[in-house]
Amino acid sequence: MKRIALVLLFVTSLAGAQVTQQNQQPLINVSGEGKIMVTPDRADITVGVENVGADANDVKKKNDATIDAVIKYLKSIKLPAEDYQTQRVNLYRNYDYNKKKYSYTASQTITIHLKDLSKYDSMMMGLVDAGVNNIQGVEFKTSKQAQYESEARVKAVAAAKQKAADYAGALNQKIGKAVTVTDNTQTYYPRMMAAMKFNDAESADMPKETLAIGEITVTANVNISFELN
Repeated sequence: MKRIALVLLFVTSLAGAQVTQQNQQPLINVSGEGKIMVTPDRADITVGVENVGADANDVKKKNDATIDAVIKYLKSIKLPAEDYQTQRVNLYRNYDYNKKKYSYTASQTITIHLKDLSKYDSMMMGLVDAGVNNIQGVEFKTSKQAQYESEARVKAVAAAKQKAADYAGALNQKIGKAVTVTDNTQTYYPRMMAAMKFNDAESADMPKETLAIGEITVTANVNISFELN
């Protein structure tokens, strides 16, 4: 009786699996990308101050004094306090094997959220005059990021749907409803690398900065599975 029950159970399971396979809806899995080209209207600018000397206290004090001047300058141009932030503060010792002496380097970086790009040139000159001797880079952004991301998603879905229709048409079939939708978007902000350092003499004679704004791309990527009829 047990053997008969086991055989019946196996046959029933096999039949159920065959029915499931027969009833399974064929799917077509495609990806789509949507891009929106945007002129940026704001930027994140990372600047720094660095001092080197033989005494740790001296270089730290000199660096702190310069940072204080930089922050006071940012306040003087009415930049909101929430639009600039210290990122890194370092103090480390170096050893010169040729001179057999130690030296110390103090540095600090500040990221500035500039919401009016027309003020870039004058602000950068003011920062250099205040003592900034390290410009690490600029990240361009848009104040309408959420809006453009939404538009890019719609374009990504349309691209995926058209791709699926193309494949289905080549097979003399049609696509049905979407079964699964997976968002594969990764946010990326283009960065203009500056990585410039200036000494005091260069800062005094430094020419006016210019900024090539260009365009940034807001991208959405999606993966969709459609029923295939």
